[in-house]
Amino acid sequence: MPPKYAKVDAQKPDRATLGAAARLLRDGALVVFPTETVYGLGASATNDEAVARVFAVKERPRNNPLIVHVARIAQAQALAEGWSDDVDRLAHAFWPGPLTLVVPRSRRVSDLVTGGVDSVAIRIPAHPVARELLILAAIPIVAPSANRYQRVSPTTAQHVIDDLGDRVDLILDGGPTPLGIESTVVSLLADGPRVLRMGSISAEEIATVVPDVQWAPVRDDAPIVEPDVKRSPGQVRRHYAPRARIELVGQIQSMFIDGGETVGWLVRGAEPGEKRLGSTLVIVLPDDAARYAAALYAALHRFDAEGCTRVLVEKLPADPRWDAVRDRLMRASMPPE
Repeated sequence: MPPKYAKVDAQKPDRATLGAAARLLRDGALVVFPTETVYGLGASATNDEAVARVFAVKERPRNNPLIVHVARIAQAQALAEGWSDDVDRLAHAFWPGPLTLVVPRSRRVSDLVTGGVDSVAIRIPAHPVARELLILAAIPIVAPSANRYQRVSPTTAQHVIDDLGDRVDLILDGGPTPLGIESTVVSLLADGPRVLRMGSISAEEIATVVPDVQWAPVRDDAPIVEPDVKRSPGQVRRHYAPRARIELVGQIQSMFIDGGETVGWLVRGAEPGEKRLGSTLVIVLPDDAARYAAALYAALHRFDAEGCTRVLVEKLPADPRWDAVRDRLMRASMPPE
């Protein structure tokens, strides 16, 4: 049976529809909903059976923590063991928004949610559908991206249907997500503030609020190091990957046009769009980091839908504004283990 489906207005969602979805969440169901970043696979963070089902549906290892979503700062504080000045400054500066904060966990947070570590990742999303749903549910909600483990995150409800099919109980379709990539993650533990994952909020913006924050610029020639202890999503070596093989290249050569296999090109340009060159599907994304990020996952889903076996991606400018997108593409290009 297909999942239940409801179309909702992204700016003025129907309260009755979201109220019904909130009741499902409280009862232990899995509800997919849009955030400003990507679509999330929602479940009650206080229901271990529902959380376990999230891991099963995504086929995700249980040592990979989930982000807990709440509606208000007071709810976030209830999940933490202490609330430092740095945490408070970042929360008030960027919440609601695409920022996840990793803080010492309260004992009331389940080991299943945190992957067994002594910290918890928390976010207050800004999308009107997510905000209203969280308010009506009145419970913390885990909401990893609504896709199978290591695959491309969904930015439309159709992406969720294509990947998860009938594995979920309800899909709330609020249209394309505006930012298109996952949140920035900042750890605020005893070893000092550190950016764990780049996102729409840059490290430089974080540093205006917490000047001593540490981060490592994402470089094409730097190896991806997967930590033994994962404090948040987005730290595994291979992630965000389509079925097609991603290859990052400095210059795309025309010899690939008629090579027999179905190949994709992902390039930047002043006129975004797509076209066919023989057996090659060319997708042009904006030559602007934020607009490129918003369209990236939809492009990768499109290559898969067209049956591309390889996608050649034009390397990105050596500019910190592209670090979040560079991180996603580098991880997507890693071979399966």
